Amino acid sequence: MPTNPSHPADHRHRAVTGSATAVTAVISLALVHQVLITVANWRTYLLVHDYLAGKRAAADLLAAESDALAKLGSVWVSLVVWIAAGVTWLVWLWRARINSELMSGVAAHRRSRGWVAGGWMAPVANLWIPYQIVSDVWRASAPRRPVSITLINAWWALFVIASFVVKPLQWRASQQFDSENDVLTNAYLSTMLTALYAVAGLLLVLIVRRITEWQSGRHAGNDA
Repeated sequence: MPTNPSHPADHRHRAVTGSATAVTAVISLALVHQVLITVANWRTYLLVHDYLAGKRAAADLLAAESDALAKLGSVWVSLVVWIAAGVTWLVWLWRARINSELMSGVAAHRRSRGWVAGGWMAPVANLWIPYQIVSDVWRASAPRRPVSITLINAWWALFVIASFVVKPLQWRASQQFDSENDVLTNAYLSTMLTALYAVAGLLLVLIVRRITEWQSGRHAGNDA
């Protein structure tokens, strides 16, 4: 029997407070990790600069490559941190999406529920579908309409610039150090990437908290 498109098939409110706290914690961890990578990149530049100036020995460069701070920037550590952040975020977003359907109906959303996770993995489409998902959840959860989406727009613009413009440039810069200038360029790009992710991360935490407050308040009001 077909489901009425104006009402979600799942009629249970999902608790989002705990997952919102988890998202905040993991995003904070990812940002700290990014800051440590930038610190390591600048330290590498200073070591290279001092080595070329005759102030450091080659052994200092080799030692720096194997210390704990340098290992934090490894591909595997970065992968674990970002996977943890991504999974935690999607758990919260999935629950928030279900709640927003209960609050405003399925018709309030431009994409089906499967795009909550799929939108992030689809090449090219991941430039705008995740934005649509989050902005629709934001609008559908707001207690008053219309509601400004300036916060969503700012977060997504910074995230796209960081992830799809600066990050590829920084990754390529980190793969080939033929001169001191190459090492310096990598450090500058790493700093830019960290700054963009820091602001985007802060905005995302604000978005998560605002939606969580709206949904928790509405649910509490319905139970009263």
